[in-house]
Amino acid sequence: MKTGLVVEGGGMKCAYSAGILDRFLDDGITFDECIGVSAGAANLVSYAAGQRGRNLRFYVGHAQDPRYMGMRHFLTKGSFFNYPYIFGELSGSSGADPLDYAALLENPAAVYLTATDAVTGDARYFEKSEMAQDDYRILMAGGSIPALCPPVEIAGRMYYDGGLADPVPLQKAFDDGCDKVVVLLENPRTFVRQQQGMKSVYHFLLRKYPRMTEMIDNRHLRYQETLSRVYEQEREGRVFIFAPPENTGVSTTTKDPDLLQKLYRIGVADYDAQREMLIAYLEE
Repeated sequence: MKTGLVVEGGGMKCAYSAGILDRFLDDGITFDECIGVSAGAANLVSYAAGQRGRNLRFYVGHAQDPRYMGMRHFLTKGSFFNYPYIFGELSGSSGADPLDYAALLENPAAVYLTATDAVTGDARYFEKSEMAQDDYRILMAGGSIPALCPPVEIAGRMYYDGGLADPVPLQKAFDDGCDKVVVLLENPRTFVRQQQGMKSVYHFLLRKYPRMTEMIDNRHLRYQETLSRVYEQEREGRVFIFAPPENTGVSTTTKDPDLLQKLYRIGVADYDAQREMLIAYLEE
């Protein structure tokens, strides 16, 4: 029986999955294959490295630093999220909160980090071994929201946020032979993605990457189709889902530490409430 874990992205809303992943570490719950998207990928590498509490520090601590993200950084540097700071000054081996890169590599699980090719629109699933110590451009690329962040170059190709091409990479897990998959969503089950507004703005900002504008135009449809397949697989017993409740008050760019701490605790409570069912699902 091969088990998989898929962690959706969602910016600061991923404080929810941070709580669940910490409880996985508490209970020694592991998976054969783990796939992360955007901020979910950043959460995933801390989990795979066994660094309990590290993700929470980013949401309720580091994110309060004005260097972390904001419109000022967007207007001066062209990126809402300051990824060189997040994945460099903070996460590097000499940083304030380093990723345990050696532990990540030593983890026997296959770990994939999702990005979107800016030219073709195809999903690219980078393996953890494709990162190097203190070179976390794959995480930067996978979280670079089109129009809010610039693309990131890796091996001569430009990449954007992985959620655009494959927001919930469940099929990737099945294609790799996973029999059962745990999915951590960052939106409630009732969430319906709306068509992206400010079309003329993002079409202008992304004029060098017409495939990206096409994909954003239809993102709401693709996302709902993806969720429909996820829920269908849940009904068939192949997927176990965690999803936050409605009205958490947290958006992609929320910085309020109290709201983020609350969402983290909701993730912890959701895990605790479903713990026995999850263990039974994974062991049956």
